Order: sequence, then C-alpha cells, then structure tokens
Amino acid sequence: MVGVILNTARKLALKIASYGVMHLVVAILVAFAITRDWRLALAVGVVEPIFQTIAYSIHDRVWHRVERRRLASGIEEATEAFTARLDVMSPAEQQRSHDAHRGHSHALPRSLKQVALKTVTYGVMHFTVAVLVALALTRDWRIALAIGTVEPLVQTVFFTLHDRIWTRIEARRAREQAAAA
Repeated sequence: MVGVILNTARKLALKIASYGVMHLVVAILVAFAITRDWRLALAVGVVEPIFQTIAYSIHDRVWHRVERRRLASGIEEATEAFTARLDVMSPAEQQRSHDAHRGHSHALPRSLKQVALKTVTYGVMHFTVAVLVALALTRDWRIALAIGTVEPLVQTVFFTLHDRIWTRIEARRAREQAAAA
C-alpha cells in the first residue's frame, strides 16, 4: 500500500515538474518577445510559472476527481471492477470488456468534449493568473494584458500537448501492467 502511494506521488511529481519546466521556458520567451527586457522577462518567467504550477496542480486534481466520479457512476465500470477483483473474469475477458469502452487511463478525459472543456477551463485560469502576476511585476496594465493574453494562448497549446503526452505515457504503463499481470 505504501509502495502504491509513493509510486503515485512520484508520477504526479514528475508530471508537475515537466509541466513547470515547459511553462518556465515558454513564459520567459513570450515575456521577452513582448517587453524586449531580459530582466523583466526572467522575473515574469520565474514568478508566473510558480503560481501557474500551483494553479495547474489544483486544476488537474479537480479534473481527475470529476472524471473518476463520472467513471465510477457507470454500472459497467463498477461491474468490471467488481468482477476483476473477484477474479470472475479471465484476463482476456477483462481486456475485451475494457476495449469495448475504448480503453481508459485513470481519471483522464475520454471524449473530445471533456478534453475541450478541460483545456478551456485551464485557459481561463491561466489568463487570470498571468495578467495578475504580470500586472504586479510591471505595474503597466497594457504590458500585463499583452503578456496575460499571449502567454496563456501559447501555454494552452503546450498544455494540451503536455497533457496528451502524459495520457499516452499513463496508457502505455497501464497496458504494460495489464500484460505483466
């Protein structure tokens, strides 16, 4: 049990760290492109991702809970989990049942609508934090609005790519664990 908790915490820490590094680089480059001032770009690029990483962690946890509840409410999901626990279904039958649902990785959106909604909510959150941080650092609402508008748009594209990469990594790990079992 402790091993599972530590492994889950390690995976979450890696996901958050990779997001933080990606965010840092993009934020510095966007801030520099707008301000042409390396000191200000570094300030925005270092401070803003700290707040965004915290906000991202909260956002990601909320979405995992939403998806987990949605999946848990399905009778087929509950039946599949129950029969798997009791070893009533053979591994082949579990895989067939799992494939009928087009597979899923734990608590990750499966539909385009869910992915789009997650991305939009992330974009709104990101815009708000970016404008507030840029305003606090620059004290110029025009620069803050420019950074707060452009930087989240660029980050939202990278967020979507980051999320899709992690979805594939988690799906691959799930397949490997299923194959090993």
